[in-house]
Amino acid sequence: MTAPLDLLDLDPSLSEEERQIRDVVRQLLDDRVRPHVADWYEDGRVPARELAREFGKLGLLGMHLTGYGCAGASAVAYGLACQELEASDSGVRSLVSVQGSLAMFAIWRYGSEEQKQRWLPSMATGEAIGCFGLTEPDHGSDPASMATRARRDGDDWVLTGGKMWITNAPIADVAVIWARTDEGVRGFLVPMDEPGVTAREIRRKMSLRASVTGEIVLDDVRLPADAQLPEAIGLKAPLSCLTEARYGIVWGAVGAARDCLETTLAYATTRTQFGRPLAGFQLTQAKLADMAVELVKGQLLALHLGRLADAHRLRPDQVSVGKLNNVREALAIARQCRTILGANGVSGEYPVMRHANNLESVLTYEGTSEIHQLVVGQRLTGLSAFA
Repeated sequence: MTAPLDLLDLDPSLSEEERQIRDVVRQLLDDRVRPHVADWYEDGRVPARELAREFGKLGLLGMHLTGYGCAGASAVAYGLACQELEASDSGVRSLVSVQGSLAMFAIWRYGSEEQKQRWLPSMATGEAIGCFGLTEPDHGSDPASMATRARRDGDDWVLTGGKMWITNAPIADVAVIWARTDEGVRGFLVPMDEPGVTAREIRRKMSLRASVTGEIVLDDVRLPADAQLPEAIGLKAPLSCLTEARYGIVWGAVGAARDCLETTLAYATTRTQFGRPLAGFQLTQAKLADMAVELVKGQLLALHLGRLADAHRLRPDQVSVGKLNNVREALAIARQCRTILGANGVSGEYPVMRHANNLESVLTYEGTSEIHQLVVGQRLTGLSAFA
């Protein structure tokens, strides 16, 4: 961590191994992503498969899972990796999160041994790409109302429906699809080359442009019985996968905020107005101080949740606290940083507006701020306000 922003000396609280993992990930991103990501964002294109293979070589894909070629890293190490990934771009972190915390985790936690052996080793290397199909065109925050159906036909399953805003879908080899059955919500592994499966890339995004996003259409897709994830029973299964992904976001969001603040601090100390550096004005210092305090609070929160996760004591509502606070504050930091950069803040030559635009999506996906407020509210009151 750059010394001026590490106000509370958090770095020494990390183990040597955790710092080494963070630094190796940061170096890879400095070499492979940062020189190109502004162009990827502007062009709305990203070499996702190439990046996945490079991330796989470093053990970043499913790094917090054990076995099947996965690194088995700690929750804190995984969080630090997410922080560095999102400091480069939220879309780049999304590639890793969806692969590891959604698609791979669903197979690892709920799949059969045969399913794990078939998919996880190649997904860990980045040779196979996965996606996670829960959100639908008409059902975002209310997955219990999903319209996608899976019906039995002899020994087979037949899936019909559609999923929307699915990261990695246009390039995926396999999709974890959640569908309603006569027995409730179930998960299925759907190879993307199956007859009846169509993936369409969503274009003209103003956010997460360095990320591949798509729509999945399922038109009477016939699957064998063993395509079902045998341990995934009910809506709690996909929601547990979302908790895994939200944990990475808790760390990732502060990575984006840190990159904005590092950029802004460097700018403000070198940009001269009225005969003095911007950083020499009281109003600018007040902004920088407030942002640095919120940044380190977010980092403390992420680290605390990581330690809880490594002690197997992390609850979903605690992850909601982290996601709600850190994304909201990261977005506020990005917007405030833009004001200090002035007109340069909207230029692609600086990462601030790109981070701000990306964080608008991060604020919404894996549970909107309103949803997490209700999760926390239910924890406080014991009363559900969802219905």
